[in-house]
Amino acid sequence: MGWSEMIDETALLAALNSTPVREGRPRDLWADDAALRQWAHEHGGRGDARALDWLRAARDALQTATRGAVPEPELRRLLAEVRQLPEVDGAELRWRLAAPPERLLAVELVLAWYDVQQRRPGRLRPCGNDECRLFLLDHSRANTARWCSMKTCGNRLKARRHQERARHNPTP
Repeated sequence: MGWSEMIDETALLAALNSTPVREGRPRDLWADDAALRQWAHEHGGRGDARALDWLRAARDALQTATRGAVPEPELRRLLAEVRQLPEVDGAELRWRLAAPPERLLAVELVLAWYDVQQRRPGRLRPCGNDECRLFLLDHSRANTARWCSMKTCGNRLKARRHQERARHNPTP
């Protein structure tokens, strides 16, 4: 993995997918401070109010970036005052991330997103179902995955297209 020490691809997807549509209504799983605090603690972060606000801001910016245009002002604000510091341990050189403590996990989230963009260009994307707000990381060889889940979104859209074709081309 690249920069991020606390956030892996699974955690990044969980963050991006924290605003699903359930029963036809958009939900924000991170609106609940307790749920977000638990996610933060599971990934080595803080659970204070300022840290949670920064995590929400990072998630929102990364969702926007994954859907299209990168919101540079928001990302610059998140990454302000962030530095990398070299640490020598014998023959090994490591880089330590230095950031304001309340922003550290949010910065890790942003860096994990950039790492995925660099290592797997074009593979992190929104679900192909316009009614879904989830994202997927395509691990297929052909890079052709379209839905967050074939079981839900894929089957639903295929069934809908089949019904539309049947409606327009009725068999005698």
